[in-house]
Amino acid sequence: MNIGFKEDMTHEFKSDKSYLPDNAILDAVVAFANTDGGELYLGVENDGEITGLHKRHMDITQLAAFVANKTVPSVAVRTEILDYDLPVLKITVPKRTVVVATADGKIQRRRLKADHTPENVPMYPYEITTRLSSLSLFDYSAQPVPDADISILNPVERERLRNTIRTYRGEPSLLELNDSELDKALQMVTTVNGITVPTFCGLLLIGRPEAIRKYMPTAEASIQILSGTDIRVNESFYQPVLAAFEKIEEYFNAANSSRELDMGLYRMTIPDYDFRAFREALVNSYSHRDYSVLGRVRVQIDDTGMTITNPGGFIEGISADNLLDAEPHGRNPVLADALKRVGLAERTGRGIDRIFEGSLLYGRLLPDYSKSTSTYVHLYIPKGPTDEAFIQMISEEQKRTGRSLPIYSLMVMDALKKMPHSSVHEVAQTLCTDDGRIRITLDSLQKAGLAEASGTGRGRNYMLSSAYYKKIRDTETYVRLKDIDAARQEEMILNMAREQKSICRADVVRLLRVTDSQAYRLLQSLAGKGKLQLIKQGRYSKYIPI
Repeated sequence: MNIGFKEDMTHEFKSDKSYLPDNAILDAVVAFANTDGGELYLGVENDGEITGLHKRHMDITQLAAFVANKTVPSVAVRTEILDYDLPVLKITVPKRTVVVATADGKIQRRRLKADHTPENVPMYPYEITTRLSSLSLFDYSAQPVPDADISILNPVERERLRNTIRTYRGEPSLLELNDSELDKALQMVTTVNGITVPTFCGLLLIGRPEAIRKYMPTAEASIQILSGTDIRVNESFYQPVLAAFEKIEEYFNAANSSRELDMGLYRMTIPDYDFRAFREALVNSYSHRDYSVLGRVRVQIDDTGMTITNPGGFIEGISADNLLDAEPHGRNPVLADALKRVGLAERTGRGIDRIFEGSLLYGRLLPDYSKSTSTYVHLYIPKGPTDEAFIQMISEEQKRTGRSLPIYSLMVMDALKKMPHSSVHEVAQTLCTDDGRIRITLDSLQKAGLAEASGTGRGRNYMLSSAYYKKIRDTETYVRLKDIDAARQEEMILNMAREQKSICRADVVRLLRVTDSQAYRLLQSLAGKGKLQLIKQGRYSKYIPI
């Protein structure tokens, strides 16, 4: 008999025919606890064949107590004997927010091999630092630089920092401090045994390049600019953060072309990339990267878009799907706080909003984090064409109110542009958020005249207002979408069903320009009213008129 699924990062099989040693169980439990948690199945071979549990492992209460006593900190597992033809012990291991070891000091984690099968491997010291920082339990940037003194801090870079505060309107009070007070205020130094020593934050912000290379060889950056297959710029360097920013910005500005958009009484400059979005993305790459591993912050600009990558995946609780909703917290809080105070970073901690806003304001495709992994954050900002009608619509509203539109208003408008005639739930699914937030946003957009609704109750759908369709000179689409209320939709579906002798979901999608789920609900409604009859179920279901 086979258990019916395969091993992966959260499932592992262990044979127990000849009694699996206790240490092997502990190693598996620790590896799960130090990764994403998971389930250990005792009595199952690697290929999934069930061979049964050894009689010495039948006392599941004693086994759970043994695991708790032999792990540091203690791991509380759930144990359960599954009722197959032969007994199988399922050990459920929770994900821990600390690094776990066996009582004899062995630390393991799980990873995927080249063939995409999982394995348990030792967790090395530098990986412990990475794990703790991803859990927001260790701030690398706040640590003192070993065997270094304050001579590694560069007065020229400190003056650059002061100029940055002036240029980007950082905290004015910082400019009133003398050098030693400034260093302490930004936690660029700390005290060890009564002696003032530099922190890694200080080294990163105002350190000498040779000191950065010596004490922090992981702090490398690079800029690449491509034109077709030709390499225009390809430079790597070890520089303090502010100097690196200036160097990268200089190349960015040279590559960031723009054009003018005539908006009647005034003209608007449309750049390839929004500078504030670029700056926030670059700040994030420095303040959230993992400085305990080799790698570099890399900026690449080519004909299609801009890519910014940094070592260290998303920290615990953050993913590409919840970036806009997650509570802002970083891998290097001291460095991130310093960059906010000098004015480089968004002070609210919502720099990610600025990154998305930079694309939405120009009607471009959204920034893409989907290629990020557990070891790298990969941001791609498409260059793409602009939607002039969308730009004008947003600009006019912001001029009318005298304030910027909230990020979720922009996101919802973008979703309605791509998916007209969508329900609250469908927009919420697209944006990976809850229905309540989207319903409130849609209500505010309606009041502002930026969106319109049709239908009632569960059949209520939304689209951008007539102003957008007038600007793109497509009033025909607007009229068709606006006029297709529930009664009209049903009439059109029934007419098509009579003409074709049958109808399916794909027909309704093409006819009404609705989503697949909307088409399904309409057909189900007509079937429930006795106007259509389902004659074929499944993926290729069909309905005939009655």
